Amino acid sequence: MKWILYAVTGFFVTWAVLRYSPLDHVWLWVALAAYTPYVALASALGLFVAVLARRRAAIGAMLVATLALAAAVLPRYFSDGGAEPAGRPLRVLAMNLRLGGADAGAVLELVERVRPDVVAVQELTPASKRRLGRLLPYAIERETGGAVGSAIYARHPLTELPLIEYGHFRQVRAVVTMPEGRQVEVVSVHPCAPQRGERLPCWREGLEALPRAGGERPVVLAGDFNATLDHPLVRDLLDGGYRDAGDVTGQGLTATWPMMGYGAVPGVTIDHVLADRRLGVRGFEVLPLAGTDHRPVMADLTVP
Repeated sequence: MKWILYAVTGFFVTWAVLRYSPLDHVWLWVALAAYTPYVALASALGLFVAVLARRRAAIGAMLVATLALAAAVLPRYFSDGGAEPAGRPLRVLAMNLRLGGADAGAVLELVERVRPDVVAVQELTPASKRRLGRLLPYAIERETGGAVGSAIYARHPLTELPLIEYGHFRQVRAVVTMPEGRQVEVVSVHPCAPQRGERLPCWREGLEALPRAGGERPVVLAGDFNATLDHPLVRDLLDGGYRDAGDVTGQGLTATWPMMGYGAVPGVTIDHVLADRRLGVRGFEVLPLAGTDHRPVMADLTVP
């Protein structure tokens, strides 16, 4: 029994160490890191068992691991609660269409109901483009077969920027020019999924190529990151001047994938709206959508 306890303790301590490490080139850890919130919850049970067993070494190690994991995860459950910059409202909606198979009627109804200013779409195919038509007055669409197409739709004029493309995954970029002349750069984020070890390079390259905050104009990164806040590459973006809208509003643990087709796989938070710190974050919501394995995410921002 003692060795089982030490093995369990070692598991949680190792996970906590990996969570705070910059490790992003080992496929198994990249695949598992998204489940850190579940491991953090389980670590509390591990600490309780160590206390019952009265093993001081195990108690000490489990206490450190549990506190470290809680520090990484729990802040996402609580709203920041601070004052946000005033400015013009900008509602951003991001949705993954699951190989273009999302219910077109449900997509159109959602856009009509929530009335976003910008829609970032991932996995746009030629067929889904035909079914959806023009979601909003302005559009930049780079549809293609499979999971690699994307688009940005907006109520205000769009100016296309150079496409981000790694592993054939097209991440559309554009500048939205609002009526008063204020400009915001938007990226429809969708790096390739790290489903296998050989796909790690295009996953890393797709995330590393995203524009950093703090440049000429504020930036919004919206879409399917295929990564959570427990992946170092997303933490690098946050350290570089972005805020996760879900995290800011206390909804950073709401699962967005998988909503269908993956059996009992636990839900994880891989769809995000990251907003440049110069932008205010007034609200965030995870929404339902028929026909896709992702849940759309929507952020209410303000542009100073």
